[in-house]
Amino acid sequence: MKYKTVDNDLWRVFRIMSEFVDGFQLFMNLGPAVSVFGSAVTPVDDEYYAKAEKVSSLLVHSGFAVITGGGPGIMEAANKGATEAGGESIGLNIVLPREQKPNPFVKTMLEFNYFFCRKVMFIKYAKAFIVLPGGFGTMDELFEALTLIQTKRTQKFPVIMIGKKYWSGLTHWLYNAMLKDNKIRKKDFDLFQVVEEPEEAVNIVDEFYKNFIKENGQTK
Repeated sequence: MKYKTVDNDLWRVFRIMSEFVDGFQLFMNLGPAVSVFGSAVTPVDDEYYAKAEKVSSLLVHSGFAVITGGGPGIMEAANKGATEAGGESIGLNIVLPREQKPNPFVKTMLEFNYFFCRKVMFIKYAKAFIVLPGGFGTMDELFEALTLIQTKRTQKFPVIMIGKKYWSGLTHWLYNAMLKDNKIRKKDFDLFQVVEEPEEAVNIVDEFYKNFIKENGQTK
């Protein structure tokens, strides 16, 4: 049994490698993109569904592709906004025990068995994260990005949360628990911004890269 476990683990390494290779090939010539996150259970008539659709349309008009988790809810709204605006609409779907089917607005779809491989693709190829209301998965992706920026394991990029009412409890806790107990520093609050409207989020992304180009002489 011990040898069988080792053998399975060795083969798993190759499956993991194949997911990275597929992702790297997919994104090789993608150009600038933004990852949009949020709940898979957000209904079509929810205000944040509409905001996800709008923010993605605006991102396309600003020259960005849109990357989502490929599923329903906010992900579907973001892919819909990108597709209907004529932009690149990518879905990184995850295989789950309760099946998550790719939404119909994904133009380019890649399927993953491993969450960590999928998260590498979200972060490595995104010029910004836009985060709408969501659950554990959304929090995981949000704090993964903040941790990598905080520890300088990745270059700083905009992390923007849409929905002041939804995020107020989290930001209050960060300030009154984490900061108060010296678990984070005050400057860590500069790692993210909270806005209400899609236009604000896209303006932040645009301004960040205008300044980046001025300072570094590089395209976004």
